[in-house]
Amino acid sequence: MTELAPPWLRPLVEAVRTVRAEQLSRFMPPEDGSGRHSAVLMLFASPDGVAQADVLLLQRAATLRSHAGQVAFPGGATDPTDASPAATALREAGEEVGLRAGTVDVLAELPALFLPPSGFVVTPVLAHWREPHPVGVVDTAEVARVRRLPIAELTDPANRFTVQHSSGFRGPGFEVAGLFVWGFTAGLLDRLLRLAGWERPWDRGVIRPVE
Repeated sequence: MTELAPPWLRPLVEAVRTVRAEQLSRFMPPEDGSGRHSAVLMLFASPDGVAQADVLLLQRAATLRSHAGQVAFPGGATDPTDASPAATALREAGEEVGLRAGTVDVLAELPALFLPPSGFVVTPVLAHWREPHPVGVVDTAEVARVRRLPIAELTDPANRFTVQHSSGFRGPGFEVAGLFVWGFTAGLLDRLLRLAGWERPWDRGVIRPVE
């Protein structure tokens, strides 16, 4: 699938082809096969190179039962009719933000990871938004906001910090365009920026609590 990627995105595509699950998260899917399968779409777009690139994220509705109010990649639970994790991710993105699947090139499916708080087994799907179009909230019961966050702002050291949760969890965090990104999504973003070679040095000693 590397040939479908624009030149600025190819280093990331090449890196994820051999990435191991333990390089992305410390939470592995249960060995007994339990857990609810799902997928998320890590959708990158750019009119002209990485300096103008962005990634599509959404903020989940505050009324949801799991991960309420958190910033996330588009995605959700697998349906029996979904042919693959990529099909799940594209279908969910269509339902959540109105993404048209025909405008997207799927580039890679990463190893499945585990979300202990909700019991989901999540397959991240890397894709290039070949023909960006307007997207937005489709169902306010599920999504509060939709944003395309610039990679340049995500890599800005001023927008990066370490998150501290009352549960004891610590991990990378971002604050861009009024969105506080932490947890699973921030962890994936952190690792993608590093794998792509886009990461800039930032102060991990800056600690911010999760509200």
